[in-house]
Amino acid sequence: MASPRTPSGGVPPAPAGLNKNLGVIDGFAIAASSTAATTSIGIGLGVTAGAVGLHLPIIMLLAFLPVLAIAGAYSRLNRVEPNMGSGYVWVGRSLSPWLGFLVGWIGIVATLVFLAYTTTVSGSALLQLAGEAGVHEAAGLRLDPDSTAQSTLLGIVVLVAVTLTAVTGIRSAANLQKYLLVFEYVVLLGFCGYGLFAGPHPFSLDWINPFTIPSGQQLAQGLLLSVFCFWGFEASFSVTEEVRDPEDASRAGVITLFTMLGLFLLGSFAFQRVLSLDELTGHGAQGLTYLGDRLADQPLAALPLIALTFSAVASLQSGVIPTVRGMFAMGRDRTLGPFWTRVSPRYGTPAAGTVAVGCVAAAVAVLSLVLPKVGDLILASVNAIGVVVALSYALTALAAAARFRGTVRESLHQALRAVVFPVAGALVLLSLGGYLCWTFYTSADHFEVSPDNGWFMLTCPAVMLLTGVVAAAWAKWVRKSPYFATGRSLAPDPLPEPVRDPA
Repeated sequence: MASPRTPSGGVPPAPAGLNKNLGVIDGFAIAASSTAATTSIGIGLGVTAGAVGLHLPIIMLLAFLPVLAIAGAYSRLNRVEPNMGSGYVWVGRSLSPWLGFLVGWIGIVATLVFLAYTTTVSGSALLQLAGEAGVHEAAGLRLDPDSTAQSTLLGIVVLVAVTLTAVTGIRSAANLQKYLLVFEYVVLLGFCGYGLFAGPHPFSLDWINPFTIPSGQQLAQGLLLSVFCFWGFEASFSVTEEVRDPEDASRAGVITLFTMLGLFLLGSFAFQRVLSLDELTGHGAQGLTYLGDRLADQPLAALPLIALTFSAVASLQSGVIPTVRGMFAMGRDRTLGPFWTRVSPRYGTPAAGTVAVGCVAAAVAVLSLVLPKVGDLILASVNAIGVVVALSYALTALAAAARFRGTVRESLHQALRAVVFPVAGALVLLSLGGYLCWTFYTSADHFEVSPDNGWFMLTCPAVMLLTGVVAAAWAKWVRKSPYFATGRSLAPDPLPEPVRDPA
């Protein structure tokens, strides 16, 4: 069936039933909550310090550079073809439908894994709050925030609540996230800013010297872990068909990225001023809580923990939203089933898909109980997601370079921004991911379900990618999706691309 043409201005109409009422602040709230700076600082810095030692500031800055090039690619592609499928659509059209489907699949499975471990983190944070309030037992059971089982069961309750909130409307979800973000950022700025001046450890130039990182493997792992911290800025592009102006989605993504850089640098310097390396790596999921205890007495010391809880809850909700939109786009192209395109006439959201994603995330969280400690679960999940997200980002950047390759003949400025920088960013991420996979492969001689076992760490992203190949084959030969014939989306067509890439 022919798609309706795009109205003047190149902005496709919202899919039938979806509300189109978001602005740049709403997009920022969704993207910032998805990136979850407080969670990344609270638990991610300790994990990254375990790989690179006291080099967090320079690692965060170096990881930002290729991600910035990727963000530029997203923005350009969104200008000429705003589509909630984002990389899935753009890569499929410019490179290959198989690669495009793989990008879409990576977004789904990576977010499901993210939702699973964030469910556990949310439960762990609530258990920590209970401990701070003097509640250490419930029904005769000793409460342990480092217990994956206890944290996961409590986190699933939170996941159910935020999923239902996402069902009732994306605008209400964005409004809730705005208030949570304000509280989180005030707490982060207050404690980390104070830690910069009150910390007992002196500043060191070694913190910004990447050449003193002990090995190339540690550098690569640290960079991928840091790239993971920035992951989520593209959530604003998943609602590009629900914003009043698709340019707002691009603005929200870029604003989010620079905001995250500022917060990560502040957190990195503050943590290293206040905590020793052993303290950083030893407290894992309780890193932000420990920082609060070092800088203040109760009840003020509990504020970072409350902020971490809010961040985890907000990232659960914002993780559900872009995943369902991506699956909506794939269902629209018949690469996934029609179930994912159902829109609630009452709420104007893909409600059935939202509930289904929440249920699958809960199931994955239960499966993660094979790793008994929260810290081990986080390390395994973050490494796996880091590898596949690096691949997804790289393919999207290469798609942008291929699509705008004609700008090379126009000017050096356009060539650098539209082609050279995205290709450079893609090559960096592909090199990091490939090198890290190789070190995982060569670091072990047997398989064991442990974040210390290289073969296990390699198996996690490999399973994500292999399931994507199987799902793509099913979509092509069983569903017979027309997407695989051209790579084109069945969404309303954008206007023909201009000769000159819009600045």
